[in-house]
Amino acid sequence: MTGGRTVTVPTLDHGPVTVSEPEWCTGHPDDLPAEYRDDVHHTGPEHVVDYDAQAVLTAELVAFPFGLHPVPPSIYVEIVIPAATLDPAALDGLAAILTEQAAELRRLALRLSALRAGGAW
Repeated sequence: MTGGRTVTVPTLDHGPVTVSEPEWCTGHPDDLPAEYRDDVHHTGPEHVVDYDAQAVLTAELVAFPFGLHPVPPSIYVEIVIPAATLDPAALDGLAAILTEQAAELRRLALRLSALRAGGAW
């Protein structure tokens, strides 16, 4: 991870832990409860895909520097497609959104590759 700034995060098992904070990290709010050092992580802005006023997919850049198996910068994706009964037009609309978002996920994969290679996010 790169970046000239650091953040100190309170942990339950190691006390205050100071870690380099990458430029893409959105920060570590002071009002969050203390966590275990393994759970300390960085997150980037969340990318949310909505369909019919409901989130169906979220993606965000994350890194877990202290885990049992540390996770380098990666994209965390959550697919939350609520059950729905769709007519042909709505089904076509959902398919269009999913197609567009597949292309966006490919762009995120390219940016992630550049970040891991030492380039900027």
